[in-house]
Amino acid sequence: MRLRGLRAPLRSLGVAAAIAVGAMGRAAPATGASAPGDPALALAALDRRIAEVDALSESDKVELGRLGAEVGVRHSRVLARGRAFYRLTRAGLLPVGGGFGAIVTHAMHVERARRVLASDIDAEARARGRAADVARELERIGRDRAALLAQRAAMDAARSATQDEERRQQAFEKAFETSTGTGSGYVPVFGGSALTPETPAGGFATARGRLLLPIAVRAEISPAHREGTEGPGLEIRAPAGTPVRAVFAGRVSFADRYGPLGRIVILDHGDHYYSVSGNLDAIDVKIGQDLAAGERIGTVGDDGRGARLYFEVRHGSHTVAPEPWLGL
Repeated sequence: MRLRGLRAPLRSLGVAAAIAVGAMGRAAPATGASAPGDPALALAALDRRIAEVDALSESDKVELGRLGAEVGVRHSRVLARGRAFYRLTRAGLLPVGGGFGAIVTHAMHVERARRVLASDIDAEARARGRAADVARELERIGRDRAALLAQRAAMDAARSATQDEERRQQAFEKAFETSTGTGSGYVPVFGGSALTPETPAGGFATARGRLLLPIAVRAEISPAHREGTEGPGLEIRAPAGTPVRAVFAGRVSFADRYGPLGRIVILDHGDHYYSVSGNLDAIDVKIGQDLAAGERIGTVGDDGRGARLYFEVRHGSHTVAPEPWLGL
């Protein structure tokens, strides 16, 4: 019986119920276990709405089945009584020979049969009308449920995207917390072999002014600053798809999307020096992979403002001016 009480509020909410659920998540929890705005609260409220709609749908399906059976019984009764009424009113069956009393009695039987038949026809019509109402209600419930499920999917996707972004943020920050180097005299060795002959023996710190350019083709280079980073950095304009290379030997510490930098690769060059190559169209390396200077890490992408590579040099988590390191 409680389900009947749910119909009015659910009907009035309709699709709006799905939209209103987001606001429900902003209500303060009674237990204090979750903070206001906790997505878990909104999801729980939405799940309750979906459960209520499902329960109402099941209730209406049961009622529709009962009404279908009732319509069948009443229709059969109408047919039977209609045939009986027809027989009573057929010409030639009137009790003319029985006198006036017989005619009056027959007329009373006919009238009673007519009233019963009319009542049965009306009852069948009411049952059919109610069945039609319930069927329309089920259609509305179906639309509301679809809207709620779409809201649920959107909230799940948003939560997943938030979690992914948090994971990327943590991975991005962690990429600058460790380094393969331990001192100024550190010479990185990757893949069991020493650095290429042209790599300075003192490591990245002694390569100032002699790093490879991130791309090997002629390009326009200008200072830049990207949202979400301290800067400074460089924007290197080159055709989309141009290979991007490691400016110095290193190990991949991050290779993923990250905020306004788009797809980026962070190389750990030892002694807490890093290079950041952003706005890539494709990433061709994996975290933990060891690279020699000049090896391909990805390709230049287009962020909607034209094809360009964003490049930084960092010491720890702090950016340093990249031009002196590249000999610009």
